[in-house]
Amino acid sequence: MSSKTISFVIPAYNEEACVDKLAAALQALFSQLAPRYACEAIIVENGSHDTTYEKLLAIHAADPRFKIIKLARNFGADGGVTAGLRFATGDAAVIMCADLEDPPEIVPHFIDKWEQGYQNVYGVIRRRQGNWLRRLNSKLFYWTINKMTGGMIPRSVSDFRLIDRKLYHSVNQMNERTRMLRGIIAWSGFKSVGVEFDRGDRVGGESKAYTRTVLSLAIRGILSFSYIPLKIATVLGIILSIISFAALGVYTLKFLLYGVPFDGFGTIIFIMLLLFGFLFTILGIISEYIGMIFEETKARPLFIVEDTHGIT
Repeated sequence: MSSKTISFVIPAYNEEACVDKLAAALQALFSQLAPRYACEAIIVENGSHDTTYEKLLAIHAADPRFKIIKLARNFGADGGVTAGLRFATGDAAVIMCADLEDPPEIVPHFIDKWEQGYQNVYGVIRRRQGNWLRRLNSKLFYWTINKMTGGMIPRSVSDFRLIDRKLYHSVNQMNERTRMLRGIIAWSGFKSVGVEFDRGDRVGGESKAYTRTVLSLAIRGILSFSYIPLKIATVLGIILSIISFAALGVYTLKFLLYGVPFDGFGTIIFIMLLLFGFLFTILGIISEYIGMIFEETKARPLFIVEDTHGIT
């Protein structure tokens, strides 16, 4: 009976302090999974400015199971994973980080669930490392994205996961430019299950999960998979219109009964500023959607490959 192949898809951006330890950890895992599973690691060098690429070349030269894709510039974490999935050949693909915050020892549990028939086995973070601000960012992000997508994206779900070949081939056919892979995979609707794990410490370097990055990811995910912001804008407009008409009626009646004009210059200015604030907020929401439409119409590639090593 021929063994199944597992492809490990790993984006790496400025991870010179991590890639050697990553390779050692994966080699130990490959030995553990053999001979039942053959393994390949597709590491996507995502426009790094340090020596990540040079170290990856040395890793590939020492072990051809490590295949390298060099992108022309940084295309974001989802862009790097997208590139790796396009070149994956395994019966299943494991998506994980290069910094070993995603512990490789959890992968056999993913594989067990896959063998039980699950096609999307995703990691659920039970405990995460980092300072209080990073943990707060993560909690707010998952709470917001879960509520805005109607629970499609579970709370504390990670990009660390195993997906079946049928699933990642389906994802490869989706060419939308504003990408949030964990949302795209959830939207695909394949049989899914979560596996809890404790996120480990980085083995080197610094985290890329800055507040601005997390906020950008949250906005992209909400706008990509939810129309709730537009619905909120519509409901808000209706409520403000009702209030405005009611206020106009009250002041008109007051004028007819008492002959008093609209009093309070400050009140009027306050109301005008409040309404203009709501108006520009609504226009801002609409402009975000229009910007996403503009990105889609340009139809630029999701990534640009500069060089490959070990990819056939």
